[in-house]
Amino acid sequence: MVARRLEAKVEPIFHPDSYGYRPGRSALDAVAICRRRCWDSDWVIDLDIRKFFDTVPWDLVLKAVAANTDQPWVLLYVDRWLRAPVQQADGTLIERDCGTPQGSAVSPVLANLFLHYAFDAWMAREFPTIRFERYVDDAVVHCVSHAQARYVARAIGDRMTQVGLELHPAKTKIVYCKDGQRTDAHEHTAFTFLGFTFRARGARRKDGTGFTSFLPAVSDEALKRMGAVVRSWRLHRRTGHNLAGLAAVINPIIRGWQQYYGTFYRSALYGLFSRINAYLLRWIRRKYERLRAFTKAKASWRRVTTACPGLFAHWSWCRSAW
Repeated sequence: MVARRLEAKVEPIFHPDSYGYRPGRSALDAVAICRRRCWDSDWVIDLDIRKFFDTVPWDLVLKAVAANTDQPWVLLYVDRWLRAPVQQADGTLIERDCGTPQGSAVSPVLANLFLHYAFDAWMAREFPTIRFERYVDDAVVHCVSHAQARYVARAIGDRMTQVGLELHPAKTKIVYCKDGQRTDAHEHTAFTFLGFTFRARGARRKDGTGFTSFLPAVSDEALKRMGAVVRSWRLHRRTGHNLAGLAAVINPIIRGWQQYYGTFYRSALYGLFSRINAYLLRWIRRKYERLRAFTKAKASWRRVTTACPGLFAHWSWCRSAW
């Protein structure tokens, strides 16, 4: 109830470049806007706030809430919720003096409200011509020159100090959006935002000619996490299932990956999908003794993928298993 009341009150004041946990907005919207702005501006400040949810100061959170409600009970609820101890896995309670507990419906509203004043409104006031995308504590700022990026990054660092936060010195970096037209040499030419790594990648024009653009694709970290999930399925050992049964288990997860990570540069997922197919091919060889030979299993694979191309969600994109 508190989360809904606060959200209804503060949603109209939020900045248009704030995307996290807001109705009608998504992480993919932020990535799409970021891609377009990287084409328009040569430089990016990739911001990383050190342990935001663990260090956000309570007094400023409460001040932001008080400015947006006339109901004392709302402020009292938020104050008590902030001060509640955190229970560890072993049952012990940890007292805190800052930070917002995660997992509650009110947590993302408070995070957005705090950063609206700490970052969004401040940027609009101090740097009205500079564009950015923010998804809760993950933000990217676009600049037209290296000098401007250095100046704005220092100013943002000072601002974070003012509001009780800190930019991670090793993870916050200035990135040159290098592509086929922007060819200068710089230390950082890639960054990761919301699970997508932006860097120079091959692309094709409508007439089929190739060029190098600055594009997002699924990050190595996200691929590693998905690969761990695929290994945990142990598909090649599930010989008690048939193919339809295996598809029922994994298709909902694969579709989620396709819908999110496949939105941009989907070919970056083909290696992962080929690995899933390799596990399925091993499953065929384990389950059917007559198909133990690789050549026979390979021929069977081709028959199945041709006859039932929609059996597995990823087969519409990738059927290769070798």
